[in-house]
Amino acid sequence: MRKNPVLPAHPERICWGCDKYCPADDLACGNGTIRTPHPCELFGDDWLEWSHSRQEGADRAGLGEAGPRRPGDAE
Repeated sequence: MRKNPVLPAHPERICWGCDKYCPADDLACGNGTIRTPHPCELFGDDWLEWSHSRQEGADRAGLGEAGPRRPGDAE
C-alpha cells in the first residue's frame, strides 16, 4: 500500500478512502458515491501536528489505543 502524501498539491482531485486513490469523478472502489477527503482538507495544513498533539494528550490521560483505564487494570 502506498503512503498518503502529507500535503498533496491538489487533494480535491483524488478520493483518499482506500489505497486505489481514484479520481474524484471516477470512484472504482464502491465505497459509496462521494469521495473521502484528505485530512488536510478537513483539519487544515497543520493536520499532522494536530494529530500528534491529540495522540500525546490521549496518552497522558490514559486513553491510548487500548481505551480508557479501569480500576484494577495492570499497567
